[in-house]
Amino acid sequence: MSDPGAPEAAACRGVVKIYWAATGEVHALKGIDASFPEAAITAVVGPSGSGKSSLLRLLACIDRPTAGQVVVGGEDVSSLRPRRRRRIRRRRIGYVFQRPADNLVPFLSARQHLEVAAKLRGVKGRRERDHLLEVLGIANRASHRPHQLSGGEQQRLAFAAAVVGKPALVVADEPTAELDSDSARALMETVRRLRDEGIAFAISTHDPLAVEMADRTLYLRHGALEAETAQDRTLAVIDDSNRIQLPPGAGRLFPDRRAVVELQDGGVWIAPP
Repeated sequence: MSDPGAPEAAACRGVVKIYWAATGEVHALKGIDASFPEAAITAVVGPSGSGKSSLLRLLACIDRPTAGQVVVGGEDVSSLRPRRRRRIRRRRIGYVFQRPADNLVPFLSARQHLEVAAKLRGVKGRRERDHLLEVLGIANRASHRPHQLSGGEQQRLAFAAAVVGKPALVVADEPTAELDSDSARALMETVRRLRDEGIAFAISTHDPLAVEMADRTLYLRHGALEAETAQDRTLAVIDDSNRIQLPPGAGRLFPDRRAVVELQDGGVWIAPP
């Protein structure tokens, strides 16, 4: 449920992604329309094979859509040349991998990670660096290398490096999957603090805690956007052919895959036959 007036950090418009395999075409994404507002945490959920990773790779400018538009920071990145895409990735997008150690360089201290991130983004980051270390609760670990940090501290450092220079969007792939529940909650609380400073996040997750602490949730299934949740409301999605995706769990009410649809008092009533 997107607020039409909310500024967008990123957006997908009619996005299709097809991969070609030995067995034929794989339709990973099927006409996705989605908005990722500024200063908001958007969780992307769905079963394995639903298209979550494909969507994140498009938002991160790692892949290009087969059709449709991907917009990041107000710029259509769908058909940019490789050099321009690399520049967008470096300056406008932060990325956090699932495994904490995959985000970090073993021989750099926490402080040095933020210095390198600032240099790559072309910003002077000393004041911001010290602020981020404080906000993420690792200021007292600034001189420590990754092997001296806990998994939760490593992932908080990864998010600190990802937000240096305030990129348009931070994309995170299952960031709490390798953490225990206490560390996962501490991480998501720090992500919320970063959101309050104006950062937008798109987080792929299976973690109910991450979904609970997100501002919005996009539900994918079989490459289609099934539903969208925000402010304790869930909306089904209607595609360009006026087909409606039922909210998660509603399909069990229609075992025969048929429904009675009636217009009543300006609304639509849908029920099993």
